[in-house]
Amino acid sequence: MTRHAQVAAPVGWVVALVFVGILAACGGSSATQPGAATNPSVAAPSVAPAAPATLPITGPTLWAVGDIGDCASAGDEGVAALLAADGGTVATLGDTVYEAGSAAEFARCFEPAWGPLKSRIRPAIGNHDYGTAAGRDYFAYFGAAAGDPGRGYYSYEIGSWHLIVLDSNCAVVKGGCAKGSPQYTWLAADLAAHPALCTIAYYHHPRFTSGLHGDTIAMADLWQALFDGGIDIALSGHDHHYERFAPVDGAGHPDPARGIREFIAGTGGGALYPVFTIAPNSEKRDANTFGALKFTLGDGVYTWAFIPIAGQTFSDSGTGACH
Repeated sequence: MTRHAQVAAPVGWVVALVFVGILAACGGSSATQPGAATNPSVAAPSVAPAAPATLPITGPTLWAVGDIGDCASAGDEGVAALLAADGGTVATLGDTVYEAGSAAEFARCFEPAWGPLKSRIRPAIGNHDYGTAAGRDYFAYFGAAAGDPGRGYYSYEIGSWHLIVLDSNCAVVKGGCAKGSPQYTWLAADLAAHPALCTIAYYHHPRFTSGLHGDTIAMADLWQALFDGGIDIALSGHDHHYERFAPVDGAGHPDPARGIREFIAGTGGGALYPVFTIAPNSEKRDANTFGALKFTLGDGVYTWAFIPIAGQTFSDSGTGACH
């Protein structure tokens, strides 16, 4: 039985009714909140706002952001200050430090601002983190929190949520990312062994993006496996902007009922990239703001909010229900 066939865990009949109403009103997605993109080329489409939830969602906090430690930028210090002022787990979405993920760069460009957050971080590995042989210095810095050295993928739990961390460096990770690879086989087994109602996957290279790097075709088989396994949210970085997509299926077609909602948050401190061409199903984007995504992981439901660093104003927020 896939997760699509799972019976939802009880979240209280009142909460269930509230979210049925929300999903019916907006096709399974949430409202675009005030705070339009400041770059005219990435203005958000016109979306009718959904009715606000009448009950608060409570649960553990997950922060997510990638493309971080850059000694030439003050953005990473701003994002670290944002996270330090709040609690919760921090999912780093790859490219932890520039340019080569070396021990010296971790010490000079990451540790001063982000070191106090280290005990909260569950990292995903990026292409810059592979700048040293087999990501040696990345795995040495994070230790057991990064999973088995040389593999780069693992999973863990936050409350009732299951979180899957993948290695999207498909040309580097042993066996690649295609169906039948060690990582694909591990992912299928992990999904089968953890039939949680609510699941998040995160990694560095986005499957779909409006950014300069383009869609990551090499992740297609893993994305299909994630969809077949019924996950709810996918998070990535690599492109240095913020973007939110409508839920889509394994082929990237809209699927409000069962689709994966993808977020890109490559806004952790590395130089921001412009966006020129809007990808299908992209709902909101910004290419001018450093910040991080904050999730509240409730019982069968969740909220998200993109929080900008001090002095910047773009934001995005909404709610969703798990499959």
